Amino acid sequence: MQRVNGSIIAAVALTVTVGALAFPMWDYEDRSGTTQAYASASSVDTQWGPLTAQDRDLIYRVRLAGLWEMPAGKQAMERAPTPEIKEAGDHLVNGHADLDRRVRDVAKKLGMTLPNEPTPEQQGWLAQMDAAQGKEYERTFAQLLRSAHGKIFPVIGKVRNETRNSLVRQLASDTNQTVLDHITMLEKTGAVDFDAIANAQ
Repeated sequence: MQRVNGSIIAAVALTVTVGALAFPMWDYEDRSGTTQAYASASSVDTQWGPLTAQDRDLIYRVRLAGLWEMPAGKQAMERAPTPEIKEAGDHLVNGHADLDRRVRDVAKKLGMTLPNEPTPEQQGWLAQMDAAQGKEYERTFAQLLRSAHGKIFPVIGKVRNETRNSLVRQLASDTNQTVLDHITMLEKTGAVDFDAIANAQ
């Protein structure tokens, strides 16, 4: 009887292992627009504390932000119509380069595979900037980036306040500082339309 029970347990364990290998829980590479799907997954235990759907959503968003904001910042440094735009671009590049290293380290420790390219929406924003010239470029750059930062800011605060995972808490703190710096620099350009941002939210 013990031999039979042992065989059953071994068979179940093997089935679970094969299933996990065939369908990894956090494999989001080359899957744009999957935030809603994976955010509904349940909480899992890690050595740094429970990792919730909300935690994973922030990690995913931080990576995606860097994938489009670093190219946007580099472009602004090259095409800057004003010193303020150039400085904002510099802050975007340096801030997200540092944040991207941190988020990739966190994701590796937590077993998450991150996206490697911006979402179609983010690619559209980059295309808008590519097509703009002069003052129009300045307004497009500042408006798109300020709006995106404004939307993620309350999400960061919520995760920072509620997470019980020490890695995610530190990432949220680092992200909060970076986003606040970027918001400040974008507002200093004088090209942000606050009425448009308020109406869009």
